[in-house]
Amino acid sequence: MSTPADCRVSPTHEWFRINGNTVTMGITQHAADALTDITYVAMHPAGTAIKAGASVGEVESVKTTSEIYSVAAGKIVELNAAAAKDPSLLNSDPYGNGWLVKIEVTDASTILALPDGPAYDKKHGH
Repeated sequence: MSTPADCRVSPTHEWFRINGNTVTMGITQHAADALTDITYVAMHPAGTAIKAGASVGEVESVKTTSEIYSVAAGKIVELNAAAAKDPSLLNSDPYGNGWLVKIEVTDASTILALPDGPAYDKKHGH
């Protein structure tokens, strides 16, 4: 599955989709494939202030537990209840129904500096 062109992707395989001052984020197909079967999603609650580079939560798979990091500072404004209820969405639809959190950011420049989906795919052989 190709990474959508409207996504920016961090070196730690989180994707970010900007809509005004709200950023939706999740993990890439590459990350989901590496984790294999994702079994649990735990994000910090809505209202949590996040510093740039800080964890917004974690995902667990049969292999490992991975922290999920935001490259931009802001406040978590929404959690994906469907992904928490059915973590397999991160494997089957990571760029759609498998998103993790929405963050209200004050400055998206760190996100805009990241490679877009096609550049990320080229680097990771997709």
